[in-house]
Amino acid sequence: MAGGRMKYRHLNRTSSHRQALLRNLVTSLFTHESISTTWPKAKEAQRLAEQLITLGKKNTEASRRRALSIFYTPHELLPKLFGPLRERYANRPGGYTRVLRIEPLKPDQAPSAILELVDGPKDMRFAMTARTLLRVRQKGQDVNEMTQKNIEKVTRFRPNGETKLEEMIGKLETLEFEPRDDSSNEERRWGGKK
Repeated sequence: MAGGRMKYRHLNRTSSHRQALLRNLVTSLFTHESISTTWPKAKEAQRLAEQLITLGKKNTEASRRRALSIFYTPHELLPKLFGPLRERYANRPGGYTRVLRIEPLKPDQAPSAILELVDGPKDMRFAMTARTLLRVRQKGQDVNEMTQKNIEKVTRFRPNGETKLEEMIGKLETLEFEPRDDSSNEERRWGGKK
């Protein structure tokens, strides 16, 4: 049996290039709490990010050294990992990150995704659940089973989750949404013409 099952995605890169790429993605994730990249890269970076948050929860000297060796800007991110992020995920047994598929961003139509830290200020599912709840309330309908499950998911480990969800709904009531028209948009950041 030649080869066997791959234990991780190689991403068409050498070992050193792949490690550098993943370190860069994870450094950006912990800096901005949400990044958009291709789906395979997001899934691989998710594994490393989950390991780092577990190291942050252990809070030992060995875990600090290990995290120091992964981040590209460790002196900015170590206090964040062993401070606010450690407290945010203290009661959560796992699942500190989320990968959401989005429409392709690059001109080659590669599958894209958003990699985000859950229960943070940029939590996409939290915002989408709040928007769905607002729409359901405006129409005067009952909350369906799927929305009820999402409400439970986004408020389960978040401190004061119910009240924060109501605050988000209150903020969304004041916003006006317009339909998106990206048919003529060519992404500038990926080398598109503009």
